[in-house]
Amino acid sequence: MDNSFATLPPEFYTRLMPTPLPAPYPVAISANAARLIGIDPAAIDADALDVLVGNRVPERAKPLSAVYSGHQFGVWAGQLGDGRAILLGDVPTANGPIELQLKGAGLTPYSRMGDGRAVLRSSIRELLCSEAMHALGIPTTRALSIVGSDQGIVRETIETAAVVVRMAPTFVRFGSFEHWFYRNDEARLRILADYVIDRFYPELREDENPYAALLEEVTRRTARLIAQWQAVGFMHGVMNTDNMSILGQTLDYGPFGFMEAFDAQHICNHTDQGGRYSYAMQPQIGHWNCYALAQALVPLIGSVERTQAALDVYQGVFGAAVDDLLHAKLGLNEKREADRALLDDMFSMLQANHADFTLFFRRLGGLQAASPAGDEPLRDLFIDRPAFDAWAGRYRERLRAENSADAARQVAMNAVNPKYVLRNYLAKVAIDKAQHKDFSEIERLLAVLDRPFDEQPENENYAALPPDWAAGLEVSCSS
Repeated sequence: MDNSFATLPPEFYTRLMPTPLPAPYPVAISANAARLIGIDPAAIDADALDVLVGNRVPERAKPLSAVYSGHQFGVWAGQLGDGRAILLGDVPTANGPIELQLKGAGLTPYSRMGDGRAVLRSSIRELLCSEAMHALGIPTTRALSIVGSDQGIVRETIETAAVVVRMAPTFVRFGSFEHWFYRNDEARLRILADYVIDRFYPELREDENPYAALLEEVTRRTARLIAQWQAVGFMHGVMNTDNMSILGQTLDYGPFGFMEAFDAQHICNHTDQGGRYSYAMQPQIGHWNCYALAQALVPLIGSVERTQAALDVYQGVFGAAVDDLLHAKLGLNEKREADRALLDDMFSMLQANHADFTLFFRRLGGLQAASPAGDEPLRDLFIDRPAFDAWAGRYRERLRAENSADAARQVAMNAVNPKYVLRNYLAKVAIDKAQHKDFSEIERLLAVLDRPFDEQPENENYAALPPDWAAGLEVSCSS
């Protein structure tokens, strides 16, 4: 184990040890994430468990918590930092070093009014969604394991503690740069930018202005990432600048959600009273966050015009990515001028009927270009059946216009339209069982969500419409 972040000057972090948790017990491990760093899940013993919970640190680890700042819900929040996360260091892999971070490992100088802990509930949601997003092909941090303890943690109620081991090449965020900009510390701003470029974007050194090139590349990655979120109906819930990865990965799983009954204005975070981070707002907020990063980098770029030029790529990249993804989701191999109206009317129909997002696209793959004979499973998602019939008729005409073959199209559509996503009620069932020390549903969900595009007849119930009781579920920033 190494720790490249610890080579930065000490102003970037605080060195400290995790706070032990009493009587830790294993809750879950992602076998896929474990293999990524060469760990055999079956070989995890009591000593390894102590490392995964922070009761013991590896010999060469250099535990630290990083400082950063950020905008929260559009308001400058000042200094933030790793309030409950401790970076152990990074381990070498075939695809480059991966950092291991303990989330919920105790108080740090950046905990503010918090207790430095994470609860079992939110830890389960983070592990399941991190791994589910990876299986969907969406850039994301990973989650290796959850270790629990019966130590009580005060939230809205008394809950039990847990520690998640998170994995990523780096946890540097947009807010890491904002921190030094708002302190008028150009020297440390440059040190951080050079660290990120040299370690993660070395090819940008060839550019005449590597800092502008960095901004442009991060803007591109962010635009593509959010296009992928929109395409699967994923809502982050807390798109603050301190939750935006400098690598364009999905970072910090708090009050997230996957769209069910479609509503473009849906807010997955109960704390977000103003709807800043609704599904429809995510593309705009992604752009806004890139502006915040750009402002922080202006002193290094040296030109407002060059900075603006780097930002200007966002809308084009996002629009092109969404267009590609939607055409793939509809099984359309060609792009035609009239497609925009077809897509817009599709979303208007989904909105008016609050049709289930995931089931609509998955069942759409079974539609026959020549006949509506097999439409019932798809048609049943809509209250206004005539409206669906009218749109489906236009869609069929479009398919026939490019001589689309049903069987081949369904295979292609099923490869991009998942059947299984982490619906809130599925996570809730797993959490409820885990709170009684039954962790079997976490393991089952990890297995199901690892193959989101596959037909899994034995797991058909995991792809069903949510039960009535799930309509009352709420998630917030409390974790």
